[in-house]
Amino acid sequence: MSPAATAPTASGPALQRWGGRLPTVFVVGMALVVGLSLVHLTQGSADVRAADLLAWLVGDASRETGAVVVASRIPRLGAALIVGAALGASGAALQAVARNPLASPDTLAVNAGAYLALTLVAAFGVSTGVLGGAVVALLGGLAAAGLAFVLTGGGGSTVRLILGGSVLTLALSSITSALLIVFSQQTQGLFAWGSGSLSQSQPDAVGQAAVLIALALAAMVALGGRLDLLQLGDDQARALGVHVLRSRLAAILVAVFLAAVSVALAGPLGFVGLCAPALMRLLSARVPGLHRHRPLVLASALTGALLVLLSDVSLRAAIGAADAAQIPTGVLTTLLGSAFLVALSQGMRTGRSDATAVLIAGGRLARWSAPLTFAAVLVLCAASVLALLAGDGWLLLGDVGNWLAQNASGRITFVLDARWPRVLAAVLAGGALALAGTLTQAVTRNALADPGLLGISAGAGVGALVVIIGSSRAGINLLTSAVTVGALLGALLAGALLFTLSARGGFDPTRLVLVGLGLAAGASALSTLLVVSTDPWNQSRAITWLGGSTYGTAAESLPPVAVLLALIGIGVYAGRRELDLVQLDSDTPRLLGVQHGRVRGLALLGAVLLAGAATAAVGVIGFVGLVAPHLARLLVGPEHRRMAALAVVLGGLLVLAADTLGRSVLAPAQLPVGLVCALVGAPLFWWLMYAQRGDR
Repeated sequence: MSPAATAPTASGPALQRWGGRLPTVFVVGMALVVGLSLVHLTQGSADVRAADLLAWLVGDASRETGAVVVASRIPRLGAALIVGAALGASGAALQAVARNPLASPDTLAVNAGAYLALTLVAAFGVSTGVLGGAVVALLGGLAAAGLAFVLTGGGGSTVRLILGGSVLTLALSSITSALLIVFSQQTQGLFAWGSGSLSQSQPDAVGQAAVLIALALAAMVALGGRLDLLQLGDDQARALGVHVLRSRLAAILVAVFLAAVSVALAGPLGFVGLCAPALMRLLSARVPGLHRHRPLVLASALTGALLVLLSDVSLRAAIGAADAAQIPTGVLTTLLGSAFLVALSQGMRTGRSDATAVLIAGGRLARWSAPLTFAAVLVLCAASVLALLAGDGWLLLGDVGNWLAQNASGRITFVLDARWPRVLAAVLAGGALALAGTLTQAVTRNALADPGLLGISAGAGVGALVVIIGSSRAGINLLTSAVTVGALLGALLAGALLFTLSARGGFDPTRLVLVGLGLAAGASALSTLLVVSTDPWNQSRAITWLGGSTYGTAAESLPPVAVLLALIGIGVYAGRRELDLVQLDSDTPRLLGVQHGRVRGLALLGAVLLAGAATAAVGVIGFVGLVAPHLARLLVGPEHRRMAALAVVLGGLLVLAADTLGRSVLAPAQLPVGLVCALVGAPLFWWLMYAQRGDR
């Protein structure tokens, strides 16, 4: 008898011992849900104890207790349960369709698309209930999911999926932020809601959403058999009678509908749709039968409800129900999810990055690098003059000449005294971010690396926000130098965490990207926590600053950026040969006597300092460190003696152009420069990913 024939007999006792664990998973999960729900109902500003709940259940409670429980606590509890269940089931389905463990409503930008659609409707004063909001969110989520699948090639590659989805999320969030700023009155309160809030002003909405989610869950369970067959591969699924395209579209439609209803009810709660099914897939190795999608979808829904409920209970227990009411529950779920993403990255390794080849490609105009850089400098100078003239009130060149000669009128002097620091800040910050991106891409050997996507800029933003909000609360005058120090410390801490957590077993590109995105998500959640916990005046100011803005830039904040850019630029030119070798692979530098670790450490330190100083001057700006080095490399090749200077000039030009457009197109309203950079940089990023589609 063959070994294959004896295998089922040998595994029979094991299946009998472990077969009962699948029901146990659901029994334990339901018990935890009931226990946490009882705890949740006792939390609040009014004193309702467990004995009061028991009396209310048997009809022997005071009218006040019943009113509090029915009107306030049950809607919040219901929102936590149904939103968590919807996101968990949605993530399980999206992971099955994409055949990727990192697919979720977050990484495929479903939540961001739904949130943008709802914000757009609110900005134009259209009122929607839960049903109307669900339809609007569904359309936005479907559009975002479809675009994410197209951009990432179906989600097969882990790095491509999470990078493409994260960039799409950032672009959609930038549009949403622009709407929140331009239509601040119509969208008041949507910033905190946009991080995921369980507070319910309309209790009936929870019941309506529960019916929709229950129907969608039933449909998803019915599709479970097809999802099982899809995991075998398209050809084998077709051979077994499955219509692959129709099944995928049906699963995506139901998954996006689940996420859309949850966003319409409570806003986008981050990472629940990623963590819940991922935890169940890990558990399926110990629980036979859990890998099948019918029980997996239900278990993921149960786990999602537990995660949201546990987050809300923990938040209210830690800081009190009154303070917790001001903080979106999604902030805590995002923090937990970012930690989970970092932990998940520690077991992943892919070796050479898809984007490594781009670092050593390009260079059709390499022989013309010097004239090309000089021409770019001339364009930057012309753009700087145009930026001085542009704004809500356009000036003439003669006005600038009179201002330089100190013969201008008071109005012209006032305008130009406010504009020139903005122009110089945009040029310096853009150059600093471009050089930081150049260094980051070289030492990580990844053309898709960027200080913004890797969490360094977000860490700098947290450090600066701590200083800005802390000084306001203390009633002291804010010093520009204090903001710079705070941003640098935040960037250094984020950089230290990034490369410490990525160093396990070598700087694997996949691990580096996942850790960086996890840190960026965690830092963004901390920034949201700081913003929503301050007063309304500081909140509006902080939202604008987080979007990246030169508005109100003080000349005193510019020298640190200029000094660091000059010193590190000289260092890059001096170490250009070592950087050229380091970006090739790990072995070539060592064979040629280059101290690989020393070069990497110094380059990363320079990148962190540049990103921190730029963030302190103009706020959080993304994509510049990605786009400028890539364009320079495409034009003049990968050698740092040619491309580094050109990247700096292109970075300054990109931020300057974005700032000029942001304060001129909608004048007198102004869009933060970071939002404009995101809208310009995202398409270029996707083009870069599309160009690498054959390298997967």
